[in-house]
Amino acid sequence: MGDEEDKILTNLRKGVLEFSVLAALANERGYGRDLAHTLGDKGLLASEGTLYPLLSRLRSSGLVNTELTDPAEGRQRRYYTLTDTGRARLDSFRSAWVPLRDTVDELLETTR
Repeated sequence: MGDEEDKILTNLRKGVLEFSVLAALANERGYGRDLAHTLGDKGLLASEGTLYPLLSRLRSSGLVNTELTDPAEGRQRRYYTLTDTGRARLDSFRSAWVPLRDTVDELLETTR
């Protein structure tokens, strides 16, 4: 991939990362490192260093809750779950994303 494509992909990732994290948490709670691997494997996240500040912002915004595991069960971990507000935000994104994606796809296909 060339430099221009790398820049485009980086900007696209930045635009959808928050919603990708919310989507990853839609059906089950998630541990930060597992989320980083899942998103990284899909090409949506370059490093864990990007994820943790985002999770902190999502928590401050009331979009996710956190739960710490009991340290008596081993290493203490922080798990993230969607709040009702986070689920509503994800639903709003879906409603906006699908028609936008379809329009862009249509334009790209018809302008070849």
